[in-house]
Formats: sequence, structure tokens, C-alpha cells
Amino acid sequence: MQVAHNTRHFAHWPPGLPRQLTLPQTSLWYNVEVSARRYPDKPCIVYYDTPLSYAEFHDQCERIAGWLQQACGVKAGDRVLLYMQNSPQWVLAYYGILRANAVVVPINPMNRTEELRHYVSDSGARVALVAQDLYPQMAPLQGEAAGPGLQQVLVAAYSDYLSKSTDLTLPPFVAAAREPISAPGVTRWADMLQQNLRPGPLTAGPDDLCVMPYTSGTTGQPKGCVHTHRSVMSTLVGGVQWFSRTQDAVYLSVLPFFHVTGMAGSMNGPLFAGATVVMLSRWDRDVAAQCIQRHRIGIWQAISTMVVDFLSNPRLGEYDLSSLQGVRGGGAAMPEAIAKKLKDLTGLDYVEGYGMSETMAATHINPPHRPKPQCLGIPVYDVDARVLDPVTLQEVAAGETGEIVVQAPQVMQGYWRQPQATEQAFIEIEGRRFLRTGDLAYVDQDGYFFMVDRLKRMINASGYKVWPAEVEALMYKHPAIHEACVIGAHDVKRGETVKALVVLKDEARGQVSAQDIIHWSHEHMAAYKSPRIVEFVTALPKSGTGKILWRELQEQELARK
Repeated sequence: MQVAHNTRHFAHWPPGLPRQLTLPQTSLWYNVEVSARRYPDKPCIVYYDTPLSYAEFHDQCERIAGWLQQACGVKAGDRVLLYMQNSPQWVLAYYGILRANAVVVPINPMNRTEELRHYVSDSGARVALVAQDLYPQMAPLQGEAAGPGLQQVLVAAYSDYLSKSTDLTLPPFVAAAREPISAPGVTRWADMLQQNLRPGPLTAGPDDLCVMPYTSGTTGQPKGCVHTHRSVMSTLVGGVQWFSRTQDAVYLSVLPFFHVTGMAGSMNGPLFAGATVVMLSRWDRDVAAQCIQRHRIGIWQAISTMVVDFLSNPRLGEYDLSSLQGVRGGGAAMPEAIAKKLKDLTGLDYVEGYGMSETMAATHINPPHRPKPQCLGIPVYDVDARVLDPVTLQEVAAGETGEIVVQAPQVMQGYWRQPQATEQAFIEIEGRRFLRTGDLAYVDQDGYFFMVDRLKRMINASGYKVWPAEVEALMYKHPAIHEACVIGAHDVKRGETVKALVVLKDEARGQVSAQDIIHWSHEHMAAYKSPRIVEFVTALPKSGTGKILWRELQEQELARK
């Protein structure tokens, strides 16, 4: 265990908690096995009022693992795609893949075929677990890639897990009946369970690959963040301990599980504790309030836009929210007025944290007993976080702005099959490897970290990270686009939104409208990254070497505010 470099924050450490965390020397699957043996009849998941017990959950995960190994030939270390909305099947699939000693590749359900193609080819996955509403996006990729490509697809219907009648409003894709999907290499979820195949021995340990969330960056194509069972274990156990959660906790899980924040804090953590997860496939402020009241929910992990929407509900006074004990989140700073409104209504502070896909969620969280507003928090267990001058890489003084670098057990091994990108992401300090976050921050006199800006070219739209280079790469596939530059524009609701400055090909001028480009983009990429604003320009400013000066365009846009 290393000693943290900066220790001012220890004065504000959550009372009664140790400063170090001894991590289990086991795989994530063992967490489920223990909880299922301890609390077999307890609801593991409640999905629109239908419970799934820990014993049922354990049994179905084993069947998934058996199917993956016996029907699909999945071996230890193989990557398996997981492409669904939040649902019981998402969690079952995740742990079924881990039980098969394989690696989960979670994919944002907003991604379209064009984007999915990269995940299939880059990860080398031959099997995908997909929801029926998303199957049409994945279907064209079966057997398409060079080499083995995508061979087997397991298709799930969310309504299979709605056995109890409910008065909650169901999204249409959740209520939809099981579709008779039939194609070579396609198996329906219910048929897979009926096969009742069982897996071989569990061989995965703490240093084996566990999950590979993809993150984009300045170079366009998303990169897989390689996480072991140990790095994933670090944030899930740390979060449970930091907030002093027990097996009797009830969580409202509305953050997407494909993203590390929801995965660690709203899924993996509760299952380790033996708690109950009440989940929604789509955010709905009334359904969320009904569930808090009905299931006596105590913990809600949310992004600021959800809290804004929740608190602006004119019917909020009709619900009993007295069971809430904690509201936490991150991704984008919580506006002060909203935090005050939450405090006035519930008596609770919004506890913010900071992390990234590369760190399997939080490296910093505010102490629950002493949070600061619009603050990243303090480094959690065993995290050595420093602030360096991004040019000289020397540590800056307290109060000065620099780049956050972290050395911690939750840091990834590196980027999947990207040695150069991995090398650029890390620096060595005192013989230890630190991750460069690309985020600019300062540390106050109490040791709390505050975000200032980012070195990386990125747009933060409602907490979703949008990487302009990736959007541009997709836009260049439009036949009318000669050049494109993507920047962030101010948006009242989303904070930032995506704007594209486009130079059309000569023959397309006057033939293609901005709305045509917006519509095309929406069809070819995830909704959150698709440009909401398109502005036609005759030329884009360039450097002497021909590079588009995106920063100049970004600064012009910011000056318009």
C-alpha cells in the first residue's frame, strides 16, 4: 500500500473508515456466488415491480455461461459484446460472461451499425448478447468482418422479465412482446435458458481480464480500456464502503450500466453487498418517484440533468421520498441552485465524484459528511492523485491549476491492442506509473479537487462525453461533405451541445440543407453525439501544415455566449 502524496484531505476523511482498502483476491463472479448463498430468496433486482431473487439470478447466470461455452465455444479471455438497455438481462449477461471466464465489452445502446462495426472488429468478439429492439443494428454485422467476425447473437426481450402486473408506465420497447426473430447464428434468450447448459470450472482470478469499456479520444476511433477483476473490484468495494452501505440497502439504478459510473456504483457495488437494485430501462421522473415511494429506495446515483428534471416535476409533492438517504453522481457539475433545491426538499446533499472509463469510475469522491459543491471530491482509498504542470510535468503548488494524474488500483492496464496510445497515457513518477487524465484542476487548502478545464478536445453534453474527432470521422462518410469540424456550443438544458461546421462539396451546395445533415447524422451515430446544430461555411481555418484550427473555431463559438 502506498502512502498518498498529498494528505490534507485526510482531515476530512469519512469518520470510522480506514484509509486503505484490502481488496478481495477473487473474481467478480464470486461476489454473486456469495450473495446468492447468503440471501437466496432476497430480491437481487426489481424491474418495474417484478422481482428476481439472488438464487434465480445465480442460476440464470450459470445457464448463460454454459451456453457461451458449449454452444458458442467461448474460451477464457474471449471478448463478448453486451448491447442492451438497462434490464435484468443486462446484469445477467454481464455476470454470465464473467462466469464463462470471458471479458465483457459493454456498448452504448445508442450506437448504430456504423459504430458497432468498430467494436466487433477491434475487440475480436465472435458473440454478442443483444436486446431485440437493438438487434436490427447488430444483424448486418454477423459474419461480415474479415476472419471469424461475429458468429453468434443471443437476443433478449425485456418483457420476459415482467411477470408481475404493474401500474408503472412502461416504455414501449420494454412492454413489447418477444419477437419471432429467426436467423442463422441467432438464439432467443428464453430458448437459451431452456437448454439449461452448465459451464466448466471458474478459472478467472483477480489479474485476469474482466471488462473492456470503450472510450474515445482525440484520434477518432474508440479504444478499449483493459480492466482486470482487481481494478473493477476496487471501485465497487470502495463505493460500498465509502457510503457505508449494507445488504439491506435499496438502490435506484437509472444510470446506464454500459458506463463505468452506473456499472460500478449502481450494479456491481449493490450485488457485492447483497443489496437490492430497482432499475428502469429509461429515465422517467414519475416512475422514479413512484419506485422510491413503493420500494423504500435509499440510494440514488444520478447525473445532474436527471436531478434537474426530477425536481422540476410539478407532481413531486405527491410522492413520499422520505426513504432517500443519499443522492450521488458525477459526469457534470451540479448547478448550485439545483443542489439547494434538493437539500430543501430531502435534507440531502448531492455528493459528487470524479472518474473515467480508464479508472473504472471514481478516483475522487466528496466525503458524504462534508461535501463541497461543484467539487470533484478527495482521492479515495489508495489513490495517489497529483496536479502537474502539463508541459513541464512538475507538481504545481496548492491552488494552482494543472493536469490531474493518478496512480491507483482502479487504473486500467492500458488500451486494447494500442501500445502507442497506452504509452502516451501514462507517465512515470518516482518509479510508479501514473495515468494522465487530460483534466485540468486545482486542489484547495482542504485537499479537495476542483475541475477547471480539460486538455483533451471533448464536449460534455448532459454528462455524456462526446469526442469531436470520432463525430467528424463518421460525418466524412456523408457523400456531400468536403470538410467538417465539430465543436461544443452552449445549450441551456445539456450544458454543451454538438455543433458541426461543414464545407460542402461544390456539387452539393444548394442541394443539401443543414437539416439533411442533422437527419443523416442522427441515423448514423448515437443520438447524444449527433450534431444538433450544423452551420455551412465556405472554408475552415487551417494551420501551415493543413490542420484544421478547431480551437480557434471553439473560441469564436464561446465568445458568442
